[in-house]
Amino acid sequence: MGSRAGHVLLVNGNAGHDSKVKAAARASDCQLTVVADLQSARKLLVKKQFDLILINPAPSNGDSLDLVRDLDLTQQGRFVVAGDIAHVDDVRESNPRGFEHLVGPISIEMLTRLMQDSVLRTPSREIPADGQFRGMFGRTMRMQALFENIRRVAPLEVGVLVHGESGTGKELVAQAVHLLSGRSGNFIAVNCGAISPELLSSQLFGHERGSFTGATQLHAGYFEQARGGTLFLDEITEMPRTLQVYLLRVIETHRLTRVGGSREIPVDVRVIAASNRDLQHAVAAGDLRSDLYFRLLEFPLEVPPLRERRDDIPLLAQHFLDQLNERYGTSKHFAAHALERLSERPWPGNVRELLHTVRRQYIMTGDAGVLEIQDEARQVLYRRASDERQPVRRDGVEPEAFGLSRRTNDTIRFRVGTTFEEIEREVLLQTLAHVHYNKREAARVLGVSLKTIYNKLLRYRSQGLIGEDVLGNSPEDHGRAA
Repeated sequence: MGSRAGHVLLVNGNAGHDSKVKAAARASDCQLTVVADLQSARKLLVKKQFDLILINPAPSNGDSLDLVRDLDLTQQGRFVVAGDIAHVDDVRESNPRGFEHLVGPISIEMLTRLMQDSVLRTPSREIPADGQFRGMFGRTMRMQALFENIRRVAPLEVGVLVHGESGTGKELVAQAVHLLSGRSGNFIAVNCGAISPELLSSQLFGHERGSFTGATQLHAGYFEQARGGTLFLDEITEMPRTLQVYLLRVIETHRLTRVGGSREIPVDVRVIAASNRDLQHAVAAGDLRSDLYFRLLEFPLEVPPLRERRDDIPLLAQHFLDQLNERYGTSKHFAAHALERLSERPWPGNVRELLHTVRRQYIMTGDAGVLEIQDEARQVLYRRASDERQPVRRDGVEPEAFGLSRRTNDTIRFRVGTTFEEIEREVLLQTLAHVHYNKREAARVLGVSLKTIYNKLLRYRSQGLIGEDVLGNSPEDHGRAA
């Protein structure tokens, strides 16, 4: 028997049956939840996961096997029907997930073994009261399944590939794997798309003094800095293919050679990679080597977009507001229906976009301290040095992708009183979100230098408008490290 308490749901019980199930639950150290009808069971199964769902057919309550037909039970434990039921084979064929059927007299001893075995089959799925898991928040089934997969893979020495849209929290997933892995070394995060290809090799693997112009001293790369810990490689498809060959060798041999060096250095590092791209398409396009792809894909972790976990939006928004209140000593709160309005939005920028929205509303809220969630103005980009003031189309990207209008006679306005600085900030942040936070691409689209992008982001961070995840690493940092 495991050290944790199991969770058992009993549906449609009767007096005689209930007493046996309760006795078995006590004997197997399981928490028992009893519901009298299918409607109550449906509501509960959306919110909570069980190691064992035990159903006692009761014709007066309708067809109990509707639970099998109607619910997605892939996130639950065992589903067992105890008693006589009609049309068993028809129900089995209608739901590949299936169920187990117990007939005849059922003893307390039989139920006890059933509960104990069910707990051993399914690792802990208990949902914390606040929905928090290692810095992430989520009570929905999708997030609870992700949390469970993190628990499973964390202690194992296998490659992990985190996939999800920009802003879903892939780095938080990698951090959770590291924290639960038992590794004593550091967690080092590297955005492969934020470092110039010329410097990436030196940054990852280090360099010897004098190995190239400007290398005035020995530099230990990210692999050595993460020794005994975890190295998180975000935007792995942005890494040059020639460097991918050496990365694969280091992963497989646990040894590296610094740039300009000849001595092999042993490194005990777990590598977790991430991308927001379709990796199979990246392999087909030649941006990711197939051998590296399959080496990293030993255990994939899919992070769901925010629009597919809308029930978590109020939880996340309140958490972000609580953080701001604690940081600045305020007690601001959401207005009535504000969280409902947030839950209805599409959120293409996912959790990151939600965080920035809450921060902006916090800043704009007056002394009354009530956050009113209003529809935010659409963003607009215009050609620089153009009297026509036409929306920009770049590399086949339609203006609508940036929230722009095709027609030059359209009038797109921000709200009255919006400052030029606010407009500039919104244009930059929306552009970054659209290009998946590739700062080099955002600079190209906006017609400014990469340094200008970073300087503005540094200012926004100092104002508390963005976090470190958006800022990333500056070109100056790379230059100093080299």
